Amino acid sequence: MSRPSLPTDRPLRDATRLIHEGEARSGFGEMSEAMYLTSGFAYDTMEAAEARFDGRDPGFIYSRFSNPTVATFEKRMIALEGAEAGRATASGMAAVTASMLCQVKAGDHVVAAKALFGSCRYVVEDLLPRFGVASTLVDGADLDQWRAAVRPETKAFFIETPTNPTLEVYDIAAIAGIAHEAGARLVVDNVFATPILQKPLTLGADVVVYSATKHIDGQGRTLGGMVLGSDQFVMDHLHNFLRQTGPSLSPFNAWTLAKGLETLSLRVHAMQASAAKIADVLAVHPKVTKLAYCGRADHPQAALVAKQMAGGGTLITFRIDGAKPEAFRFGNALQVVKISNNLGDAKSILTHPATTTHQRLAPEARAELGITDATLRLSVGLEHVDDLLEDVETALKAV
Repeated sequence: MSRPSLPTDRPLRDATRLIHEGEARSGFGEMSEAMYLTSGFAYDTMEAAEARFDGRDPGFIYSRFSNPTVATFEKRMIALEGAEAGRATASGMAAVTASMLCQVKAGDHVVAAKALFGSCRYVVEDLLPRFGVASTLVDGADLDQWRAAVRPETKAFFIETPTNPTLEVYDIAAIAGIAHEAGARLVVDNVFATPILQKPLTLGADVVVYSATKHIDGQGRTLGGMVLGSDQFVMDHLHNFLRQTGPSLSPFNAWTLAKGLETLSLRVHAMQASAAKIADVLAVHPKVTKLAYCGRADHPQAALVAKQMAGGGTLITFRIDGAKPEAFRFGNALQVVKISNNLGDAKSILTHPATTTHQRLAPEARAELGITDATLRLSVGLEHVDDLLEDVETALKAV
């Protein structure tokens, strides 16, 4: 719990703040947050416009910079994450890209874990070097590799934990300590755990990024992203970068995401409960050769999960006995679970990473990460768990 901005005399819990934080009612007293679909704002006088632009008046100027509806979503995310500040973006990848580019320049160096979503790895491995920012990829679980990769010009570390799609879990506190010794910041992509199950800032991370498209929206409706950190990071690095480059979140999407936050805690816990039951069934099935679920005692980093996460999450990754044909037969036999590349949706989703989310990686790079042609990622939704179990068990018969 933390002290609310609401007019109460006591701290409020996350589930309550997800409904009420950032409320800014108009004179009509509406219960649902107003949606300000406007690109610009009017000023009463020329002097008022001047004051707004030179910073004496902190009001809104232009929706590329800020907007009342976007501000509501940002305030709600800041409160949930326990951050000092944050800014919303048009997508999760806009958040990742901005969080890295805003703090580095030519001649700097970035260290990142090898196990990254394909587009995140593109930013680190391909995009940053085009602008003179060198990068080194390491085994995220090997702390000695993080230490060995540090250079005098290292400015940032980047990880996702749990990883996509293999669900490795990395020690945020230990990696943050190595980064800080080097004078670098640690950026954590927390999309799989969600802010409900993991709070990277409390573990020493400097910046947290989200694809709000996933669990935060939670119903596959819209795109969005979020970058959270200290006031100093946001004001000295992120704010002007976003203002000048323009990856702004639309007010409509911000309104949708703010409404999604109201049910985030309920959805994540319900989906997690179903995921745990499905993982237990898959783990002992003869046609499944390997399974990873962060909530099981047989997870390779189970002790670390217990230390830094509040639950096992909504994702399961497993290998079918066979190769691509068997994996495809399983997916094609599903009737309730949908085939897609998204996650965190109310609808359960199956993904074949080798041919979708991680297809741009070379085969040897996928092999190094443990992504085979038989690997499948299941994002568990809100359907009745018995219907999901029946669907999965029927599909396994088709393998």
